Amino acid sequence: MWSQVYDPFGSMVLSTMVAAIPVAVLLGAIGIFEIRAHIAAALGLIAALIVAVFAYGMPAHMAGLAAAYGAAFGLMPIGWIILNVIFLYQLTSEKGEFAILQRSISAISDDRRLQLLFIAFCLGAFFEGAAGFGTPVAVTAAMLIGLGFSPLAASGLSLIANTAPVAFGGLGTPIIALAAVTGLDLLELSAMIGRQLPFFSLIVPFWLVWAFVGFRKMIEVWPPILVAGVAFAVPQYLISNFHGPWLVDIVAAVVSMASLAAFLRIWHPADPMTSAPRTPSESAAFADAPASSPLSNPAIRRAWTPWVVLSVFIFLWGIPQVRAGLDGVWTAKVPVSGLNEMVQKMPPVVAEPHVEAAVYNLNLLSATGTSIFIAAIVSGLFLGYGPAGLVRMYLRTIWLVRYSLLTIACMLAIGFVTRYSGTDATLGLALANTGWLYPLFGTLIGWLGVALTGSDTASNVLFGGLQRVTAEQLGIDPVLMASANSSGGVMGKMIDAQSIVVASTATRWYGHEGSILRFVFFHSVALAFLVGLLVMGQAYVWPLTLLAP
Repeated sequence: MWSQVYDPFGSMVLSTMVAAIPVAVLLGAIGIFEIRAHIAAALGLIAALIVAVFAYGMPAHMAGLAAAYGAAFGLMPIGWIILNVIFLYQLTSEKGEFAILQRSISAISDDRRLQLLFIAFCLGAFFEGAAGFGTPVAVTAAMLIGLGFSPLAASGLSLIANTAPVAFGGLGTPIIALAAVTGLDLLELSAMIGRQLPFFSLIVPFWLVWAFVGFRKMIEVWPPILVAGVAFAVPQYLISNFHGPWLVDIVAAVVSMASLAAFLRIWHPADPMTSAPRTPSESAAFADAPASSPLSNPAIRRAWTPWVVLSVFIFLWGIPQVRAGLDGVWTAKVPVSGLNEMVQKMPPVVAEPHVEAAVYNLNLLSATGTSIFIAAIVSGLFLGYGPAGLVRMYLRTIWLVRYSLLTIACMLAIGFVTRYSGTDATLGLALANTGWLYPLFGTLIGWLGVALTGSDTASNVLFGGLQRVTAEQLGIDPVLMASANSSGGVMGKMIDAQSIVVASTATRWYGHEGSILRFVFFHSVALAFLVGLLVMGQAYVWPLTLLAP
């Protein structure tokens, strides 16, 4: 048994600086030196292993096992999702159906700002609610690139849009995990998060269009932006407070899409933006989707069928009873020998010493990626592919995403090494030692957790206990701070390396992750601070029952 040490140098300042080295190496290599993502991830992993073993005293074999465990988790379930989403995209693209799908979306509005709003915010929220784990970014970025958006805009804007829905993603998985690790009531956590994020469900659509075209052009289309935001925020608040976390995103996204589509039938911008703004180099390299003759209804139905099939399968796989049934057919829980229950998390990160489990859950049947794979096979047969054609396209897809899968494996390996070595807890404790400013910096702990792990669920598992313990010590409501961990975490989603790689893969812009990171970094930090200020207001100015039913 090895117990974690959070201040190995006897100085929290020095320990925090050392703990931050892997993050600095990874983000610096991508964002500053523009090193290709898989190489940057490998360098970050090496740095994480060196810090864990030589600075924090973690046994070398445990550090290696943690890296292998993380890499396996990166490939299954996350890499499995990305591979199969891109497979479906390749199938529809080769047959020309994806181009028809994009043209049918254009029929809702020929204004690029409103297409962005419908696809990245409304449709992306639906996929986040049903699946999460990178699915919405992969799908929406691919759609935007086909509509004529530049790879940078398609990638960065999809990441910005995929924020407000994240806490309730995957049928409420992050909040369910948060309740499990903190021992707090699930419905209380759902309700508190549902009083925080609806404000940002109103803000993010405006922020999204502003990031795309600037403030003046955003104001020109403020009515539909407001409709999309309100139509999402109101159901998000009501369902999270009166029902629970499970169906929040799905219902809110459907209401938002329907409301926006209906509003655009009666409202049209005075000055439509029919081409995406680009730099001169982008204009030379990427063309807008060409104008063409109107589409027939059968052609539109055929183009939408694969994505309807995808939505149905993802939704079915997300139902707890279906998932449990598939797990009952076959699943393998593999303890990582030498790491499982061999690492002990210590106070003040947890209230009392806690042994960390390390069990790899190989649930191939119930994995979200499997639902996407089946949907892709069904759609491929519907589109006229034979078995040989499907195999050919799948092998081509594997080759296309090979570096992305390697990158994601290394990214998750970094996250697991920092988790089991305790270096991430050191960073969290540094933010926790901020006294009355803790509501702000506690929110940033959640942001940091998602930026490190790529998952709001993982961030909640990682820092949920710390949030409760620290809040109780400072006399702050633990439900508020545990909720702030998840609400603040969603803003870190756009800068985590895993999501950036998903976006670059979906837009076939692999190798430009540094440009994407620089594009979204300001937006991530600014929105995270706004969440923190809201949480401070809830803690000290407004009653905790703000908007409570």
